[in-house]
Amino acid sequence: MFQVGDMIFYPMHGAGLIEAIEEKEILGERKLYYIFNIPSKNVQIMVPVDKASEYGMRRAVSPETLDEILAGFYSGNTDPDIYDNQRYCISVNKTKIKSGDIYQITEIIRDLVRKSKKNKLCIEDRNMLDSARQILISEVAQVKGIDEEEAGNLLDEVIEREEKIAGL
Repeated sequence: MFQVGDMIFYPMHGAGLIEAIEEKEILGERKLYYIFNIPSKNVQIMVPVDKASEYGMRRAVSPETLDEILAGFYSGNTDPDIYDNQRYCISVNKTKIKSGDIYQITEIIRDLVRKSKKNKLCIEDRNMLDSARQILISEVAQVKGIDEEEAGNLLDEVIEREEKIAGL
């Protein structure tokens, strides 16, 4: 169970802090709800405590884990099918982004940046890249205690550095 003040991540939205745990009656049913804001989307979300795991809500990663992820941004291989099969690429990336797993979200960014170096990205890929970037930026900002602009700049620096190392 999460506590008030815990840093959390909510799939498809990003990172935030639990502000309250309250009992609410919705559609005639009383339940405990986590209440938190996602600053990057300027939205308040309520998630039933008993459904949090099912909905993919998780603790934000530790600063050490985040540093490891950013340091190894370009490690791993890109599935070659994402270059050749657009439907496959979209399907795989939708599954990854819905998972809320920071490693998979990072893979989306890595793979689409690599793909953009070979071909111009289609609108679906550009939208997916933008969504994945924004989700990762929100977690970077929350974990590092910086604003989203700084987090975006940090991510851009990581990508640029890793592209040079990878020879892209």
